[in-house]
Formats: sequence, structure tokens, C-alpha cells
Amino acid sequence: MVAPEPGSSTTLANPGVSWLPDTPTPLEEPIFLMTTAAQGVSGFFVWTALLITCQQIYMHLQCYSVPNEQRHIVRILFIVPIYAFDSWLSLLFFTNDQYYIYFNTVRDCYEAFVIYNFLSLCYEYLGGESAIMSEIRGKSIESSCMYGTCCLWGKTYSIGFLRFCKQATLQFCVVKPLMAIITVVLQAFGKYKDGDFNVASGYLYVMIIYNISVSLSLYALFLFYFATRDLLSPYSPVLKFFMVKSVIFLSFWQGMLLAILEKCGAIPKISVADVSVGEGTVAAGYQNFIVCIEMFFAAIALRYAFTSKVYRDKRVDAQGRCAPMKSISSSLKETMNPNDIVQDAIHNFSPAYQQYTQQSTLDRSTPWHQGHGVSRTHSATSVRDTEKTLLLSSDDEF
Repeated sequence: MVAPEPGSSTTLANPGVSWLPDTPTPLEEPIFLMTTAAQGVSGFFVWTALLITCQQIYMHLQCYSVPNEQRHIVRILFIVPIYAFDSWLSLLFFTNDQYYIYFNTVRDCYEAFVIYNFLSLCYEYLGGESAIMSEIRGKSIESSCMYGTCCLWGKTYSIGFLRFCKQATLQFCVVKPLMAIITVVLQAFGKYKDGDFNVASGYLYVMIIYNISVSLSLYALFLFYFATRDLLSPYSPVLKFFMVKSVIFLSFWQGMLLAILEKCGAIPKISVADVSVGEGTVAAGYQNFIVCIEMFFAAIALRYAFTSKVYRDKRVDAQGRCAPMKSISSSLKETMNPNDIVQDAIHNFSPAYQQYTQQSTLDRSTPWHQGHGVSRTHSATSVRDTEKTLLLSSDDEF
């Protein structure tokens, strides 16, 4: 008796049993992602995005007149180079199955960093937690199903509300890197595969935890915007908020959609000559190619959302000259220092948080007159952050 071929649907003696392919038929011809054209097209968009964003970052560092704000802006802008170059590297090593997981670990960790920095930037725009509380404390939270605040009916804005917003974003900064490390470990032991929703695979559980964490983080970001949208209106927050949320959230749902398509059999594996690429890698390849193109448009949008023009009139050189390269490198080093994040995490997760709030204020020596800043001398020691602590009632919880 000759057994039917794996790809056939021949019916055996038992009419209720049929031989059907469990997986889509592998492609035996190279797909677009494997071609030089794909690498060239994606590379063009990536390097153009890098040039646009790096020039914008340079302009901010050159006119680094408001460090408390520009520190967060530069960190947010770095999402384009990291996302774009990481995705392009994954495409270059597309035929090396599973390599992309290690590349994407860096990208995935940075997105949590961006959400936190955007919220911190909004805090700086409004003058810190104390200044925000003086404006919104005691006001009733508007209940709206459309804005996701229906469950907060009857509650008022308090220091606990701000604490929740900060904690919800900071938890993502912890959960995302942790999930990335777990993914790498599971991958090393063969227990992780993109698009594999099997209960025995780590992919399902990583996606569940990640989805809950990122949704909570973005929800907190939205709650904060909903509460302070009138206060933030002079800073044109809509485009800023939309860009940060779309870059992170859309990339996540793109990946989820491709994983579902893979599971439905719409994305087959590739078997060409000596190269064999799994369905998960193919789906991730499409995701990386799309991200490479999207980052070009993101770079343009972020250029308008976080323009450096508003800081040019605050140049610190009395002769109106740009900052020297030494100052630019020092500013970049200060921007990359994560000490403020560590201190903020300790502050927001402290059991004694409910008894105080911190307001970061910039020690400035520049008076403002008729909307124009008077030039001042800039040095690494002339600008420093001071912390002011204001006592609040200990029962002020969200």
C-alpha cells in the first residue's frame, strides 16, 4: 500500500479521515524581501530618515537652552534612528532565521523609554507635578465612554491620579525589557516562535503580558492628556501625542496582524536552495520592511511636532553664535544620562509618595521681557535642576 503524499487530499478507507496539509506549501522561489531591490528601497527610506532626524537632533543640541525639555525631546527623536536602522539590519540578515529577534529586542526596549519621556516632557511643559496639581486638583473627572473615563465617574483629580499616570508608564519601562530578555532566553531554548499561539509556546504569554502592559501605559498617557489638554494647548500637543502613540501602537498591531495572517496560512515559509526561512521570520520581515518606510514619514512628522525653532531665540551665547561642539557633545551626554529616570522611578514607587510631590524647576538667570529672552552665558555648571518638595494631604489618593 502506497501512502499518500503529504500535500495530497486523498481519502483513505475511512471516509471521515483525509490527508490535508497542516501548513501552507513552502515557496520555492525567492520573495521580494530576499532581493537586493527590497534592501535598496528600505535602505533609501532608512538613511533619508536618519539624515532628517540626526539633523534635527543636532539642532536641538546646538540650541540646548531648555535642558529639562530638550532632554526628553532628543530621547523621543532617537526612536526614528533606532527603529529604522534596527529594522533595516533585520532585513539585511533576513535569511538568517530568528536573527531578527535579537535585533528587535533593542527596538522594543526603547519604545517603553519613549512613552515615559513623552509624559515627562508634558510634565516639564506644565512646570512639574506641583504646578499641575495647583491647576487640576479637586476638579471632577469628566465621565466619557469615548475617552475611556466612564469607569472614573465621581472621582476627582488628585496627586494619586498623577502617580497612577507615572507608575503606569514606568511599569512598561520595566515589563518591556523583561519580556525582551525572556524572549531571547525562550528563543535560545526553542520555546519561542513568532505567530505561534500554541499554549506550549512562549509567544502567546509574552504577547498577552506585553499587550496588557502597553495598553495600560498608553491609557495612562491618554488620561494625562485628557486632564491637561487645555493647559497643554500652547504647546500644540495633538501632533506630538498622535506621533508618539501611532509609532508605538501601530507597529505593535501591525506585528499582531501579520502574526494572525501567518497563523491563518496566508504567509508561507520559504525553502530556496540552501535557504529555509520560517513563517514567523517572513512575517517579521514584512513588518520590518513596513517600519523602514514608515520611519521616513515619522521623521518628517516629528520634525514639525518637536521643532527646534522655539529654542533658537533662547540661545545662550551673547553674540548669538551656536554652541561649540564640546558643548554639543556634553549636551548629548547629559541627554543620555538615565539618572533622572531612576530617581523618578524611586520617587513614584515610594510608599511615602502620597505625602509629597516633586516639582522640577530650572535655575535660570535669564529674564524675559516682551516675549524675548535676554542672552546669557552657557556652561555645564550654570544650568542645574533643583527639586522643590511640597507637602500634600496624605489621604489624597486616586
